[in-house]
Amino acid sequence: MAFRQLRLPSLVSPALEPEIDLFDYSYNEPGSLPGTLTIEADASPPVIDLIDYQAKGAIRRSQVTPADCAPYLDTESVSWVDVAGLGNEATLQELAQTFKLHPLVLEAIANVPQRPKLEDYEDQLVIIAQMVTLDEEKGQFWFEQVSFILGKHYLLSVQEEPERDSFEPVRERIRQNKGIIRSQGPDYLAYALWDAVIDGYFPVLEALGERLEDLEDEVVVNPSRKTLGKIHQIRRELLALRRAIWPQRDAINQLLRDGSLMVSQEVNRYLRDCYDHTIQIIDVLETYRELSSGLMDVYLSAVNNRMNEIVKLLTVISSIFIPLTFIAGVYGMNFEYMPELAWRWGYFACWGFMLSVAGGLILAFWRRGWFSNTSSLT
Repeated sequence: MAFRQLRLPSLVSPALEPEIDLFDYSYNEPGSLPGTLTIEADASPPVIDLIDYQAKGAIRRSQVTPADCAPYLDTESVSWVDVAGLGNEATLQELAQTFKLHPLVLEAIANVPQRPKLEDYEDQLVIIAQMVTLDEEKGQFWFEQVSFILGKHYLLSVQEEPERDSFEPVRERIRQNKGIIRSQGPDYLAYALWDAVIDGYFPVLEALGERLEDLEDEVVVNPSRKTLGKIHQIRRELLALRRAIWPQRDAINQLLRDGSLMVSQEVNRYLRDCYDHTIQIIDVLETYRELSSGLMDVYLSAVNNRMNEIVKLLTVISSIFIPLTFIAGVYGMNFEYMPELAWRWGYFACWGFMLSVAGGLILAFWRRGWFSNTSSLT
């Protein structure tokens, strides 16, 4: 889908910049049964990892099957099942049977992208989020849907792609037993992962801020058509980020306001901090959007000013040559009796008079300051 991948124009060739489809969303064919899955042809096959932990220790099993996860779901330890890839419908159906997922939940997981949202199914809490990851070397960032299904003793996370995510710091905390994560339940794990998703927006905002600073200098110093394209591109990217983060703020606010049996009061305190992060991101996004709109106005003003200076320069040149053209026209008439035709110095006198007129006009324009702003255009 065109909405999934974005490039930073300041870091890559403008010819490689893709368009952002702001109206890309998932839907089934009209009349389809509820729970119908639409798997993309280029989707990666699912890779399932399992991390089971408690205060005493943690184990990790890679590339397991949904059936391998079943014995861990009712234990007192916390089981984190991480699925990366949506390219196999049979595996997704098996996963739904193992975790007893509602057909509409499986549809929301598999048919991407979905609008970020929160749904409470009493024995399961479903969270749909949009993750953004930045590749500084390639100058690219990606949107990717992440789904969390929170149960009594487990957390199921489903990502679109296995190559990239924002969860490695959380895995490291579990392995190294850093902080309180191994002494908490799956609701705290859900908070930690969701917080990692939201914090992933900050590096992208930093990169966009640097691009806006460069664009400000370019708009003032040397605006061009490429500058207009860059402003248009960054405005679309900011709008896409706003569409991704704004519903997540609403989802967290809904969870804090309504509560859930799956989330403890202690974890709610941490979710408030997560909510504050979304507010910060939205504030920065709104500021950047205003700056980008201001850049568009500055660009149009700069182009108009440049056009006015060009017109002024052409007016000055025309004003100098109009009287010279008049004199040349007078002495170009084919009358037999003209006073200066028989004069020996008439030709040189005519040239001197024309040069005097031109010099006088140039001096008058210079004293008025008309050449101070047009000198850079010549």
